[in-house]
Amino acid sequence: MPEDPVILETHPDFLVVAKPAHLLSHPTRPDGKPTLLGWLQAQFPGEFVALVNRLDRETSGTILVARSPEAASRLGTLTMQRQIHKYYLALVSGRVAEEHGIIDAPLGRLGISPENPIWLRRGVIAPDDPEGRKSAAAQSEYWRVAAGETMSLLRLQAHTGRLHQLRVHLAHIGHPVIGDKIYGPDPNLYLKFIAESWTEEHARVLGLPRHALHAHEMRFTWNGEERTFTAPLPEDMTNWAEKSGLKMPRIERR
Repeated sequence: MPEDPVILETHPDFLVVAKPAHLLSHPTRPDGKPTLLGWLQAQFPGEFVALVNRLDRETSGTILVARSPEAASRLGTLTMQRQIHKYYLALVSGRVAEEHGIIDAPLGRLGISPENPIWLRRGVIAPDDPEGRKSAAAQSEYWRVAAGETMSLLRLQAHTGRLHQLRVHLAHIGHPVIGDKIYGPDPNLYLKFIAESWTEEHARVLGLPRHALHAHEMRFTWNGEERTFTAPLPEDMTNWAEKSGLKMPRIERR
């Protein structure tokens, strides 16, 4: 069972919640699995709660929750205007040489093929792709926080909101997120995980039982006041980094 969420901020208009890894943001099928939305409805029975943003099941970190239809509308407008700024932390494979970089590469669905066995998997696709696959502009920015011989810690911001964007872009530059079953060393590990759950092979190849991506910080202006909320880096990521010899510095806000 996933850990319980943590409420970071309680405001009359919204909540900011730290979602643990392995917890679904919202129901994806009627199978009764625990979700953040269900947890919120149990914590605030009879009240309006609506997720403003969502995270993948394995991604931990900050989620914004509206507490009224009016707040949901206002926060939705801020989201569309890209006025809600979200920053992530990721442990990635390899030593990232650059202190700062921007990855500007269009993304789209790869399509099933012998090279890609996963239907939902995305990749970098040129606008004039010869196979006629569609792509959309995508831009991600990163800052190197720490770097060891085999692993680096990056701070990231997605300037566009494509599915799996940060994970795809990091794999594209040769630094996939640690523990990533889809965009890591072998996408077939994802299919094996679906069929067999976590195995010794997964542990040997991936190490962490989830991808090491954490929504660390969220910023937006509300009623004229700039608000910043942070969710500390989870223990599984800090422990894995230290075990791998990566010296973890204090995380500074930018």
